[in-house]
Amino acid sequence: MFYQLEILSDKQSEKLHEIRKFFKNLNSVCIAYSGGVDSTLVASLAFEQLGDKAVAITGVSPALAKTLLNEAKSQAKWIGIQHLEIETSELDQLSYSENPKNRCFACKTELHKHTQYLSKKLKYKIVCDGVNLDDLGDYRPGIQAAKEAGVVSPLAKFKFSKKDIRDISRALGFPWWDKPAQPCLASRFPYGQAITNERLKMVEKAEEYIKKGGVSEVRVRCQGSTARIEIPKDELKIFFKKYDFHKLVTYFTKIGFNSTCLDLEGLISGKLNR
Repeated sequence: MFYQLEILSDKQSEKLHEIRKFFKNLNSVCIAYSGGVDSTLVASLAFEQLGDKAVAITGVSPALAKTLLNEAKSQAKWIGIQHLEIETSELDQLSYSENPKNRCFACKTELHKHTQYLSKKLKYKIVCDGVNLDDLGDYRPGIQAAKEAGVVSPLAKFKFSKKDIRDISRALGFPWWDKPAQPCLASRFPYGQAITNERLKMVEKAEEYIKKGGVSEVRVRCQGSTARIEIPKDELKIFFKKYDFHKLVTYFTKIGFNSTCLDLEGLISGKLNR
């Protein structure tokens, strides 16, 4: 049982009670688990109520940064839940690699082909994901793919906002409650620009380089052969003060970019959807 360490609002307490009751009434469940704060809350509460009848499943592909996979492993170990990794092959599909506007539909279709297979093999009742109420208002074609696969989204079902998820995670003592959102690396490419294993690795290396300098969150958008760096506006001063731009550009050129620029508007999640 994860004990509550901080006071929640009445509405948040009610939502927490309802989702706990939801899991308690299941015989078993598989969680589509990315390691983000949303799916980690789902995995935590499922394990709390069902023990070894809950399992977390992470789809592993070149679009998942290794650091995020390692964080997902570490968090699953902290929770105590069984954690399985499955290799997905979305890059082999043109509906993904050509990067159309509904690319996420192809990605989630591939992922849930595996989660549903494992769910049936393990004789577990359902598959749940970490989709929340706020996600429903964004452009997320992957949500439709999950629905078509029969995946249940308990956070959305019980109207958990992103704020609710972070507040409740903090109240339950989860050390990752304020973890920044980290969409898959494929989200760094404008629609219509091909996604390849090589280009994903370029983005991953570029972002890791910047994070090592002290910036908490970063997106390196890959536009053709240009790297466009997005960091939170309130960290721009840190960026200008701490980073040696000559070394940064030299490194980016070494890993495959022809030019490097900084977006002065700052980091805005989902900016490429414009």
